Amino acid sequence: MAKEIQLKDTTRAMAYELWMKAPNPMVTFFKTLDVTNLIKISKRKHMKFNMLLDYCIGKAAVNVKEFYVLPVGDKLIQYDTIAVNTIVKNRDGEVNSCDILYVEDLNKYNNEYLEYTSWVAENCQDRDLSNDSMVIGTSAIIDTEIDGAVGMNSGIFNNPFIIWGRYKKKWFKYYLTLSFQFHHTQMDGAHAGRFLANLQKEINSLK
Repeated sequence: MAKEIQLKDTTRAMAYELWMKAPNPMVTFFKTLDVTNLIKISKRKHMKFNMLLDYCIGKAAVNVKEFYVLPVGDKLIQYDTIAVNTIVKNRDGEVNSCDILYVEDLNKYNNEYLEYTSWVAENCQDRDLSNDSMVIGTSAIIDTEIDGAVGMNSGIFNNPFIIWGRYKKKWFKYYLTLSFQFHHTQMDGAHAGRFLANLQKEINSLK
């Protein structure tokens, strides 16, 4: 569910005044994560690595309250659920967008991920949950190793956005560098840092 809220009812009033009309209100952090545990779980449970990472992204975000308020146009919209977006290659060789609602049950999330990404790929249609959920965008560029990427500031799409490439192996561990872009009206650097710390924690603790 989504609803408009008043600035006086949030902790983001000052940030709104500072950043809503800024030429570039988006901020990007880069972070290298230890994803060794995700590799192990992916092999043991025969689950897709990107699905596992998307799940951990959702789980890390639900504990940061700033994720639930997003600037949309000139309004602040409050959500009570979070979804994670993934880009899907469709049967025509093009790409579509697929939003998956975050749920705590990993097996349920996995089943919905497989169901809806397959549907999007076959039907060549986007699955959009942005009317009801705060959507975290992701883009996995798995054909190459990248050191980072900065998303586009469109002035329309203000959602948090995460980009990553292929993970790298060093000795007996696997590492993944990702970029996390967020709108400064939605959160400050401290909130973004807490989310990224949460993400590493959720990756390490996943079973």
